[in-house]
Amino acid sequence: MKKKLSEVEFNETGIVSYIDEKLKNRIDVMGIRVGKKLKMVTKQPIKGPVVVIVEGANTSLGLDLAQMITLEVD
Repeated sequence: MKKKLSEVEFNETGIVSYIDEKLKNRIDVMGIRVGKKLKMVTKQPIKGPVVVIVEGANTSLGLDLAQMITLEVD
């Protein structure tokens, strides 16, 4: 099932299947790339950031950026 990163629930994992072209270079340094596995750690309410684990490291993204990333959820 495909979901935007902003829609993924706590403790859900998935493989990045799509990243908006405008965002790719900004998040590449965070280790977030197509084919990488992410795990949702926390999502703050009301447009707060999301925190994910990628390659063993916690990374936070604004909700607006998380809406530009699609995962194939396990």
